[in-house]
Amino acid sequence: METVRSMLRHKGSEIFWLAPEATVYDAVAMMADKSVGALLVLSGGKLAGIVSERDYARKVILKGKHSHEMQVKEIMTSPVFTVSPSHSVEDCMRVITSHRIRHLPVMEGDALVGMVSIGDVVRSIISAQAHAIDQLSGYIEGRYPA
Repeated sequence: METVRSMLRHKGSEIFWLAPEATVYDAVAMMADKSVGALLVLSGGKLAGIVSERDYARKVILKGKHSHEMQVKEIMTSPVFTVSPSHSVEDCMRVITSHRIRHLPVMEGDALVGMVSIGDVVRSIISAQAHAIDQLSGYIEGRYPA
């Protein structure tokens, strides 16, 4: 069973973040520049929230507001659901599904150590299934070690 720690080893643990006082426009520009769907919001080095493309669409665009005039803290989601490096991929899928979210910050104690997305979780599950299929095929075909 793969853990969040091993997912971060494969994908990397780079964290993209901004301050709650940043403009929503800056957040959207950073998401586009980094090709990500969400950014963490840090205040005083601590996780304060998360802002996503979904937040932008629902809380700015649909309400006719202007991204240059709004601060991230006005639309960010807080508190944030998190996981630890020792959580399993299945644990992540359960949190993502039950709370209808797409991104999970990874906390080790009070330290932010990465973020996983629904795409990372799905990739991990597909990889594990492909490995299991290969092992079963090998067993059926007699390719297993004697």
